[in-house]
Amino acid sequence: MNSALAATCHSLSDTQVAALFDRWNEALATGDPAQVSALYQADALLLPTLSDQARTTTAGIEDYFKGFLSKHPTGRIDERVIQSDCNVAIDAGNYSFELDGQGWVQARYTFVYAYRDGEWRIEHHHSSLLP
Repeated sequence: MNSALAATCHSLSDTQVAALFDRWNEALATGDPAQVSALYQADALLLPTLSDQARTTTAGIEDYFKGFLSKHPTGRIDERVIQSDCNVAIDAGNYSFELDGQGWVQARYTFVYAYRDGEWRIEHHHSSLLP
């Protein structure tokens, strides 16, 4: 790898990628949709669990989380595969959410994180209920 590329290439360990989910889950716990949407790139794509509408703007992502956070979600990872490379990291697998303290809902997920402007943020997030 040439030195110019090496200087612009940021990568994460599996533990660091897993911590990005923890950061997102902690933002959910605040109940503040603005804190959650701030973890997404401005041009991110969210394909949410409980909506059939793709969200492609910060306002749209925040709007989705207004409804989702009203259910007081608590998330956990059930199984995952992490892959990372230069300025991108992928965390995919199955996770579960307890909603309103009424049991767990299981879903598949993919988080694609991108390093831009000195920060790791969510570039793409897809979540769908398990069949």
